[in-house]
Amino acid sequence: MTAPLPTAAAVRLLLRDVVDPEIPTVSIVDLGLVHDVRVGADGIAVELLPTFVACPALEVIRSAVIDALTALGSPVEVSFTFAVPWTTDRLTNAGHAGLRNAGIAPPADPVDVRCPFCDSATVAMDSMFGPALCRSLFYCRACRQPFEAFKPI
Repeated sequence: MTAPLPTAAAVRLLLRDVVDPEIPTVSIVDLGLVHDVRVGADGIAVELLPTFVACPALEVIRSAVIDALTALGSPVEVSFTFAVPWTTDRLTNAGHAGLRNAGIAPPADPVDVRCPFCDSATVAMDSMFGPALCRSLFYCRACRQPFEAFKPI
């Protein structure tokens, strides 16, 4: 007797435990990276949307997805698609909260960025280029803390 196939909902639930290695407070589900989940007799197929073409974390994320889903007992295939562009609109409310918890301002127009530490709007962009392609560097004039902000895309 063979085990029943997992549901796409069960797969998505397990994917909530897979985090972006550069932002470990946010799951790939809450970042909006999970584009499609298909479950069939031949296995589980997960299609992800990269935030940027040159994102260095893609292979780490692929491995983490495979590791998280192998417990389901089906072969796992993870692919990336650029047919649908990822945008910051895909971030969930939990994703926004996870960014703030990591000290990263959620995406906003540069004039609307708020400090993730004190919620002040008296901030200044120090550099459009942060430690990752998807983030910029800001400075809060109220609490005097530097912080990163997710770039709106």
